[in-house]
Amino acid sequence: MTTSGVLVVGEARVTVLGVRHHGPGSARAVRAELERLQPDAILIEGPPEADALVRHAPGLHPPVALLAHVPGAPSRAAFWPFAGFSPEWQAILYGVSAGVPVRFCDLPAAHTLAEEPRGGGEDGPPDARPADPIGTLAAAAGYDDPERWWEDVVEHRSGLGGDAQAHGSAHAPAPGSAAPWFEVIAEAMAAVREGHVPDEREARREAHMRRTVRAALKQGHTRVAVVCGAWHVPALAGPQPSAAADNALLRGLPKVKAELTWVPWTYGRLASWSGYGAGVTSPGWYHHLFTVPDRPLERWLAEAAGVLRDEGLAVSSAHVIESVRLAESLAALRGRPLAGLSEVTEAARAVLCEGDDLAVELIQRRLVVGDRIGRVPDGVPMVPLQRDLRDQQRRLRLRPEALDRELDLDLRKPLDLERSHLLHRLRLLEVGWGTPGQARGKGTFRETWALRWRPEHDLALIEHAALGTTVAAAATRRAADRAGGGSAALAALTALVEQCLLAELPEALPAVLAALSARAALDTDVTHLMAALPAMVRAHRYGDVRGTPAEGLAVIVRSMLDRIRIGLPVAVTGLDDDAAADLLKRIDAVHAAVALLAEHTEPAAQHAEPAGRAEGERERWLATLRGLSDRQDLHGLIEGRLTRILLDCGELDDAGDRMSRAMSRGQAPARAASWVEGFLSGGGLLLVHDPRLLSLVDGWLTGLSGDQFTDVLPLLRRTFGAFAAPERRSIGERLRSAGHERDRDDAHDLDDRRAAGAVATVLSIIGRTPARTTEGAR
Repeated sequence: MTTSGVLVVGEARVTVLGVRHHGPGSARAVRAELERLQPDAILIEGPPEADALVRHAPGLHPPVALLAHVPGAPSRAAFWPFAGFSPEWQAILYGVSAGVPVRFCDLPAAHTLAEEPRGGGEDGPPDARPADPIGTLAAAAGYDDPERWWEDVVEHRSGLGGDAQAHGSAHAPAPGSAAPWFEVIAEAMAAVREGHVPDEREARREAHMRRTVRAALKQGHTRVAVVCGAWHVPALAGPQPSAAADNALLRGLPKVKAELTWVPWTYGRLASWSGYGAGVTSPGWYHHLFTVPDRPLERWLAEAAGVLRDEGLAVSSAHVIESVRLAESLAALRGRPLAGLSEVTEAARAVLCEGDDLAVELIQRRLVVGDRIGRVPDGVPMVPLQRDLRDQQRRLRLRPEALDRELDLDLRKPLDLERSHLLHRLRLLEVGWGTPGQARGKGTFRETWALRWRPEHDLALIEHAALGTTVAAAATRRAADRAGGGSAALAALTALVEQCLLAELPEALPAVLAALSARAALDTDVTHLMAALPAMVRAHRYGDVRGTPAEGLAVIVRSMLDRIRIGLPVAVTGLDDDAAADLLKRIDAVHAAVALLAEHTEPAAQHAEPAGRAEGERERWLATLRGLSDRQDLHGLIEGRLTRILLDCGELDDAGDRMSRAMSRGQAPARAASWVEGFLSGGGLLLVHDPRLLSLVDGWLTGLSGDQFTDVLPLLRRTFGAFAAPERRSIGERLRSAGHERDRDDAHDLDDRRAAGAVATVLSIIGRTPARTTEGAR
């Protein structure tokens, strides 16, 4: 046994290749060393349950990931991501192509997922590293940046696709043995780990790796290659505990049922998180280093120029030439064998981007990180729900992408309507591929979505696979389950009705409507009814404009409105400021819903409520508000808002008198300010077009004492600060013009006889004859 990465057991030889996860230099070195060693078995750090999935690797398009999950427990899941430049991935491809058995040797997912989850399903395989070995070695070499050290000593090494070969030199050496390099890594790791005591998790993982090596040797393999994180090399090739000790350490571990499959991954996820605990901040750059056969620097900067040109920026070939020269000069000044990502970025910033940080960020997002998303072919095991979604994505021409994409839908078009149904069904299944946005233009025929596919969506599909074999069936079952629990709040049930209509799930509607009707009949809190009504009215309208019948909705809406009208007079009694503000939002929402219910302008409103009945609901609602507005015990905020609503609806002709009473001297300034806030919460244009109301507000404000003004100032700032800037400007201009008119009127009302004495005195001071001035004044 040695610390050089080689373990000799009898006539068998075990070569441990310590790598950096997702390192292109490591990937290139591993491939070269495997071709030299010609092993008869390859062991790779990863979950052993995935051994049967290795055969699918040649048909996959990385980045991909192994997904391990516990059925029925969404939080217990882990991902093992692989990129094309991952050394483990290259080892898998070599083994499959050479017909060599490939097995995973890490602790089984059945054990790791039995532990308490850390972070809700995104922990990935635990990689317990008490210290950062790469950072330690970099610091020992005098580097303050581990990434830069790794690039210099690994990614840019000659003979492994490094400097001369990468730059297209005609005299580049042929790739040779990488064994000395792996020996150096093994010795360095042994030095870093000296005196280190593994924690319990790390010790168990390494014990299982050793057990897997022993099993391979027992099966008759004599040339075994192990590909694992460099940190583990001393534990596998150095002095080892006995098999009995390892078995004792692994005995009695908690265990769950784990299922594994391949899923697509993205470079964005590889940059933000890595299941191996090895952060890769520049997967796009590493992909470039691994795949470009010659002149990577020149090709990279040419691609960066192309990205900028696609955005309309003027970048010429001269820019590219100068940026290459600058990057090479920076590398020479810093004593680096080749220009790395830092030099390339600085050159792009100075020359291609001309110092524009936004342009640099664009290159960072598009190239350094990259928008690549992997692909898993149909032959890979997947649940029927995943397969159905994939078929619909093809049929509807909605390709999953790693970057944000905006999708505008016109629901009058059959294709767009089906797309909308699919996206809404996925949201019911907690697959947030699409996020609805604010549609451009008017009408309910348009939807806007922001689409971005994430690897976790596959996990959500797998978790909901038991609900149905198709997206529609699973969403229908999910909606029925949510409605049938008996504990759903009224607002949640009304929102669920709306979701069912948006997703076109007619089979789910009867159960959801029945649950909603039962819940509405038992709920005695009028605020709950008010919170639930808007969604119900929207659902009624969606059923109209989409051509989706929603029988039973109109009856429930009318019943809820009746109960709101009956309960509202009690609900407005004895409110404090916070409760009044909350109820004000409810009143506004119900008022808007009643107005929507009365609208029948959509051409597709085939199932609309009869106009007379809907108009009658509006009249009854306004009558309720009119009755409330005359009460003397209302909170000022509520009274002011009711006055404004009724004024806008043409139901009041004495709004000015009401405002005058609300702001009279007999009212407390705080209540008057609340009244003004409620009255003006609908917007400030009313003050621009009604001089009397503006004058009342102005007179009230100017009549306040200093202390009173200070007390009500927060309310006033909140009220007037909510106005749009043009409204505030127009109000100011109206007040200014009104002030000028008052000044002119005051000038015409002078009493010449009473002013004569003052005029004579002033003119005497400035040297005029008082008698003559007095005479003139007369």
